[in-house]
Parts: sequence; structure tokens; C-alpha cells
Amino acid sequence: MTTVILVVMCVVVGALELYAGKQSRDQANAFTRRIEELNQQVTKQNGVLVTVGEQLTAELSRVKQDVLPALDSRLRQNTGRVEELAGLVHQADEFLRTQSGRLHDLEQQRITLAALRRKLGEVETSVRAATGAGAAAVEGRVDTALDRLADLERGGAEILELQRTLTRTLEDVEDVVTELLQFTESGLDDSVTAALTGRPRTDASAAVTTTGRLWTRDDQLQDILADMYERCVRANRLGVRFRTAEGTDGQAPDAPGRRRYFLGGQAADDLAGAFSALLISTGADLPHNGLTQNGGRRGLARVEPGVPAGVEPPRPPEDEAALKALLRTLFESSGAVAQIGPLLAVRTRDELVCAVLTAAQSLELESDEVFWDPAAAADRLRRLPAHQLWDLTAWASTA
Repeated sequence: MTTVILVVMCVVVGALELYAGKQSRDQANAFTRRIEELNQQVTKQNGVLVTVGEQLTAELSRVKQDVLPALDSRLRQNTGRVEELAGLVHQADEFLRTQSGRLHDLEQQRITLAALRRKLGEVETSVRAATGAGAAAVEGRVDTALDRLADLERGGAEILELQRTLTRTLEDVEDVVTELLQFTESGLDDSVTAALTGRPRTDASAAVTTTGRLWTRDDQLQDILADMYERCVRANRLGVRFRTAEGTDGQAPDAPGRRRYFLGGQAADDLAGAFSALLISTGADLPHNGLTQNGGRRGLARVEPGVPAGVEPPRPPEDEAALKALLRTLFESSGAVAQIGPLLAVRTRDELVCAVLTAAQSLELESDEVFWDPAAAADRLRRLPAHQLWDLTAWASTA
């Protein structure tokens, strides 16, 4: 019995050993497979690392070849700009020192202007004392004051800045100068009236033979229109003896910038004939077979004698060119009036009309105060005889 037990135990031990050996082999095989898998993964990672290393090597090579030289170039450029900025800072420092010196000079000029203010007070006293001394003496005082103010203006930009300190003093002088201008204007008006009526003139204003007016509703055109007006005056051999610019006090809100001119050099009768000839020549440029609004025939288009077709005709005379330039500038406005002696040009919102007035007609329009009203002036001109009126609306719109 004991023997059987021992045999059975040996068999069991042998079976256990066989099972344990099988398990050990299975574990060894599994361990081997795991190692092989790990070797494969390590091989793949080495391949990836080699690829990344090659890419990094190529990128570093590109950086060395392209980026680093560009950075070096930009660094050199920035170094140059820094040097330029340093130079600008140095210039700014020099400019500040210069401005400091100029401020010192301006302070000295301010002291000088304080003395000038006292001189202007003396001028004001002298002008007030000379008010009753007659037109010639008054004009001399006004010219002296205006010459001194012109000297201030010629001082340049620095003086223009310093003139702000003279504002209060100039406002005090302005009232006196305004009164003197009104006094002088009254004397010149008398001279013009005497020239128109034939009354003998005995004062110093006899050099004034006619008057002029200029006004536009458009502020942007005032300076340009004034240049064209004075050019036309000079082209017709007239000289500006005196000019005034009226303000807006007591006037309509849309009537600033009224300018009056006192002109000399030509008699009123001679001017009437000259302007009539110029307007006839201008009217000849109107379209063929046209009719004016007052029923008169427009002039036919001119053909210069001896000028072949297609060849530019000779330029018009200076007086004709200046008058046409003035009329075209008037047409660009929405409302304007220009008078040169007997010539009156009126621009309303719809039309441009011109007329050559007689002395009696000029006095009548001046008495009725219609010169500054384009609509009223155009209505009065429409009542004139046909040979005195020119409707140049179509001419100006096609010029």
C-alpha cells in the first residue's frame, strides 16, 4: 500500500514538474516576443530620430545660410538708423537752442512794440486833431498810419505773431481810421458826382474820374474776382486812386465784402465807347442765329480775316481778354455785381447781363441803391434800351 502511495506521489511530482517546465517555456517565449517587439519599436524610433536629425541639420544649415546673414544686414541697417536718429536728436537740440535765442529776441521785440503802442497813441491823437484840417491833410495822416502798419506787416512771420499784442491798440485806432475813411470817401463821391454832372471840380480829388463796385455772394471767389477786376481796370488804362471795403454792419447777412473803387485816367465818355466796343466784340462770340432774352439778335460767330480754317486765330487785345476773364469769373458765382465806370455786369443765379450806362442812368441807379442787389440791378438793366444791354448767359456757359 505504501508503495502505491509513493508511486502515485512520484507521478504527481513528475506531472507538476512537467507543468512547471511548460509554464516556464511559455513565459520565456512571451518574454522573448516582448523583447523583439521592443527592439522593433526602438528601431522605428531610431529611424524617426534620424529623420528629425536630418531635418534639424537642414534647417540649421538654412538658418546659417539665409537667416543669419539677413539678421546681420538688418542689424547694420538698424545701426545706421540709430546713428541717423542720433543726428536728428543733435539737430533738435540745436533747434531748441536756436528757438531759445529767438524767444529772447521776441521778448526784446515785445518791449519795442510796447514803445510802438505809445507811438500809435500819439498818432491817434494827431489824427483826431487833423480831422478838421481838410481832405488832403487827412489823407496824408491816414497814409502815414497805413505806411506804419505796412512796415509792421513786412516784419515777417515773427511780427505777425507779435501783432496779437497790438489787437487792443489797433481796435482803438480802428474807429478813428473808419471815420477818416468815411470822410475821404465822401469827398471822393463828390468828385465823381462832379465828373458825371459836369460841375467844376476844385479840390484835390479831381484826379478821380469814375467809380467802381465789386461784390460777390461767394466768399471763395472774392480774392480771385478782385484780381480779375483790377486786371480789367488796368487793361482799360485806368488807375485805382482809392479803394474801400465795407463791412456787414447795417447790411443784409448775405452781403459781406462790398468793395468800392475810385478810378482815374480815362473820361467817362471815352470809357462808355470803349466798353460798348468790347461788349459788341464779346457778343459776336455767341452761337449762330441765337436770340437774347430782350429780343435782340445775337452776333454771328466771327471769322478772322486771312486766317485759314483749322488755324488758331490771333489772341484778342489785352482789354478784351481782361474783360472776358472778368465776365467768366462772374459767371462762376451764384450772385455778383461788378461796375467799372459806365460798365455794369450783374450775375444772378440764372443769368449774366451787362450794360453800358449813361451818366444820368448811373446817378439814378446809385440813388436807388440797387448796385449791391443782383436781382434788382438785373431787373433795372432789363428796362434799358436794347442797344445798351447784352445778355451773355449763353456765351459764358459755352466759353
